[in-house]
Amino acid sequence: MKNVWRFVILGLATALTLGPVIWTVLTSLQPPSQSLGSGSIIPTSLTTVAYRDVFAQVDMWLLILNSVLVTAAIALGQMLTAALGGYVFARMEFPGKGTMFAVILATMMVPMQVTIVPVFMLVRGMGLADTLMALILPAIPTAFGTFLMRQYFLGLPVELGEAAAVDGASPWRTFFSIYAPLAVPGMAIVGILAFNFHWNEFFRPLIMTISEENFTLPLGLVSLQGNMGTGSVATVLAGVVISMIPAFVVFIFGQRTLREGLTAGSNR
Repeated sequence: MKNVWRFVILGLATALTLGPVIWTVLTSLQPPSQSLGSGSIIPTSLTTVAYRDVFAQVDMWLLILNSVLVTAAIALGQMLTAALGGYVFARMEFPGKGTMFAVILATMMVPMQVTIVPVFMLVRGMGLADTLMALILPAIPTAFGTFLMRQYFLGLPVELGEAAAVDGASPWRTFFSIYAPLAVPGMAIVGILAFNFHWNEFFRPLIMTISEENFTLPLGLVSLQGNMGTGSVATVLAGVVISMIPAFVVFIFGQRTLREGLTAGSNR
């Protein structure tokens, strides 16, 4: 009886999680004229007309390219800076270390809406307004990533660094040759979470970019909302499905590393 309830709860959770995704995919494959108010989740006929309409209405390849460039640069930047910051706070001793780390953690409590204007003024002062770099540079420092990597490095043996110091290795050599390779699962977690968040990010690109050639995918897909007035919901949902594919691919290839990183502490 206990197992029955367990399967019921798991089935309900699965339906609530995957149901909207399945409905989105199936509706995007319906003829646009029949996609609104069909009353059934199962399409009577399948067609890719909505996907062709998406590519005809917006420059999808440019939007995808911009999103890939911005998201990949942010993910790689966060992986590197979080690893360096986490290593410093885990292994180095310097005055004000505790206070500085507390201030970094406190920044996680500040909403983006509070800092967006100062960040925009700073970016504009650097001459980077309405560029992809305006989206990349402010997003690279990560308080959560620094905290996560600090915890990860604290779990690695101190003796490895001490042995390297005895052999004459510098702190940089110790980090890049010994600790960084061991911290790859933790860095992968930072990278995957950064990719997932910034791939779907809408607010910052809305503020930082004006020109359509610098739009990312979530911002560019807004122009598809005009189809809602014509009843062509399939066209809007086809754009949503296309935007989900890269994040889904990253998860498929990164899930093993992500799982190893999340369970690394429990295996020690």
